[in-house]
This record gives sequence, C-alpha cells and structure tokens, in this order.
Amino acid sequence: MSAEAPYLATVVEHYRRPHNQRALTSPTHAHEGVNPLCGDRVRLEVEVRDGAVVDAAFAASACAIATASASLLTDRIRGGAVDDALRIDDEAAVAALGAGVPAARRGCAVLPLRVLRRALGQSA
Repeated sequence: MSAEAPYLATVVEHYRRPHNQRALTSPTHAHEGVNPLCGDRVRLEVEVRDGAVVDAAFAASACAIATASASLLTDRIRGGAVDDALRIDDEAAVAALGAGVPAARRGCAVLPLRVLRRALGQSA
C-alpha cells in the first residue's frame, strides 16, 4: 500500500458521501471563504449554545480535499466546546485527511478550518 492510499481513501469517502453538507435551520454563526488560488468556496454554519457547538454544517463548491476537510471538521466539532473547536490547528486539519496531502494542496485542506475560525469570531 502506498503512502497516499489512506489519504485517498479518506478524501474519496468524504467527497462522495460528505457528512453535514446541508444548511442549518437556525445557525448562530456563519462565514464563507474562498481559496483565491483554486476557486474553492466553502460556507460553514454553526449553532452555538452555552459555549457548545450544538450543530455544524457546510456547503461547498470545492475540490475533493476541501469538501472532505469540511466534512471531517464538522463531524469533529459537533457536540464539542467552542474553545476546543478554536484550538484545532492547521496541522490537525491536514492530518485528519490521512497521509499524503501534497504541500501544494494544503490551502484546500485548511480552508474549512479558516472559515470556521472566522465564523466563530477569530481571525483566520
């Protein structure tokens, strides 16, 4: 098995069957971001109550890496504390996709995380 196989499997799975790709009924926070290098566009919506992420969803017109990253990110933050969501770093977002994300595609992998930070009021 090559070093890229786990990356490909995770990305393909979440691109073909993305989790939480929908609009929220009543988001309390939302933001949309674009990767100007490739044109990926991701919108994240989050419902926060009492410091916890009650629900999270996304919409994307993006490549497989950005879509998979948004799917994995929304899975990770749902039901957790906002503070924990804000502590996720770029390396963790890339690592969640598995081994083999090319350096040239890191911007795609971290776009959803940067959009989340903005949605929650933090600078990207």
